Amino acid sequence: MDTIASLFSFITWPVSWVIVQFHKLYGAIFGPDTGWAWGLSIVSLVVLIRICLIPLFVKQIKATRNMQALQPKMKAIQERYKSDKQRQSEEMMKLYKETGTNPLSSCLPILAQSPFFFALYHVLSNIASGKEIGVLNQQLVDSARQAHIFGAPIASKFMDSPEAVAALGASLTDVRIVTAIMIVMMSASQFFTQRQLMMKNVDLSVKTPYMQQQKMLMYIFPLIFAVMGINFPVGVLVYWLTTNVWTMGQQMYVINQNPTPGSKAQDSYLQRLLKSVTNHGEIRSRRHKAVVKAIVAKGSDRNENERRFIGGLAKAGFAAQADGTVVKSDAAVAEAEGTAAPKRQQPKRQTKAQRQSGGQQAKGDETADETVEETAEESAGEAAQDTEPKTSLEKKPETPAKGGTQGGGRSRANSGGSRQRKGQQRPKHPSSKK
Repeated sequence: MDTIASLFSFITWPVSWVIVQFHKLYGAIFGPDTGWAWGLSIVSLVVLIRICLIPLFVKQIKATRNMQALQPKMKAIQERYKSDKQRQSEEMMKLYKETGTNPLSSCLPILAQSPFFFALYHVLSNIASGKEIGVLNQQLVDSARQAHIFGAPIASKFMDSPEAVAALGASLTDVRIVTAIMIVMMSASQFFTQRQLMMKNVDLSVKTPYMQQQKMLMYIFPLIFAVMGINFPVGVLVYWLTTNVWTMGQQMYVINQNPTPGSKAQDSYLQRLLKSVTNHGEIRSRRHKAVVKAIVAKGSDRNENERRFIGGLAKAGFAAQADGTVVKSDAAVAEAEGTAAPKRQQPKRQTKAQRQSGGQQAKGDETADETVEETAEESAGEAAQDTEPKTSLEKKPETPAKGGTQGGGRSRANSGGSRQRKGQQRPKHPSSKK
């Protein structure tokens, strides 16, 4: 570690100068030889560096999202050219160039911060040895050696010998307790930061090898920091713990305000936006209008979270416009209620006995229907027979001639025969002519 730190000795002068300037400020408040003055100087160094690295952090977020969006296409290229590694690499580089994505952009903040980290490590190592470095003269070095953070000197390490710790005016037990607690906190903050990114700000509908790698890193990075932490001075542990906490808070803000599409964080963000629109009846901030405008422009390409948001607006009586605003709309409410399809219920499964009884009942129903039809036909025949005598009575009776008795007999016989034939034949309609 000392060899690597010596490679960045060129940056030790600006790092030591920044620490000295902050030490003057905090030394006037807490005392020049206190752990608070030197510890807060290191914390302020971290804050200053991270503020300068904000543009790189924004690029890291964009690069990470672009890499997540390209995973399905990258997987297709790997499967298509799995037997030709050279063609596979060429297609990958072509895809990166077309989309403007740089895989190394996600590592920019760590790479840019590494020189300052090793420079601080080099400064603290020289303080532990009592040597001047950068703008730290011997008086400032002696003051830093006397500074203790919760009983542990800022230049002491977990693996230091009892003699080395005693030379700094502390006990080995205090040093190991403080360093162990700080190592655990450093590893835990690293794990929580990575877990927050994976569980909340990732589109879980996309399953690719990249996602599996990120999950592995979530567990590997904390272990690496835990192993390396036993060789870090207390001041470096303060530096790294501070930068982890800063990263966690910065990432939390980005996730809450600009989540990845399709992630749980986007769902929570859109639900908060929906609640705000319902309460105030409008979209107030320009950033929220830009979000709604982008969702409306997607049309049918919206993800599940965005469709749920548009449906929630419709149920609340609002319709999203192309410019990102919302307006009252009764038609949206009717459409939201009309498009709600009822749940399809599956018929209950019948037992064998129920199916047999149902078949017998169906046969009984068919027999009953046939009986009803026959009854209806007989009723219609009787009704026709009843109407025919009425039509014959309407005619005027003729004057009987000679031999009327015989004619009457023949007529009665004929009428009886006709009635018998009519009973057997299909009845005629009363208005039809004979």
